[in-house]
Amino acid sequence: MLREYETVFLIKPDVTDDNVDKLKERVRGIVNRDGGKLIRFTIWGKKKTMYPIAKQPRAVYVHASYLGPSGLVSEVERNLRNIDEVSRWMSKRLKGEVDPETRPVLEDVKLAGDVDDNKPLGGAERDSFRGDEGGFDGGFDDQGDE
Repeated sequence: MLREYETVFLIKPDVTDDNVDKLKERVRGIVNRDGGKLIRFTIWGKKKTMYPIAKQPRAVYVHASYLGPSGLVSEVERNLRNIDEVSRWMSKRLKGEVDPETRPVLEDVKLAGDVDDNKPLGGAERDSFRGDEGGFDGGFDDQGDE
């Protein structure tokens, strides 16, 4: 019986898709080597982070779901710590005892990520920031500190 875990790690945004696939295969190899079973990788794509991480406002999010013994998570995280392209990671145990025969291996998924945040606002988005429709007008009165 193995435990079910998930690990989400953030990769620096300038990393190419080929290098993301290499990192995926490296994690897959670690899980298989240490007696685990990788269920699925989901690449959530490049997304904006809540705050800059490693001086970058965006990151490529990767989710790994796998089964393994209790020491597997620490081994995966140790290896992620040594990869320069990985800036953050977080792991969580989902289930205590899982029969590996009941969990099929699923096909990896790649999602598109966010749209480009650098494009200018247009149409309805711009109008909602004007003061004439109850939105934010961004102006200050000339009364000073009052």
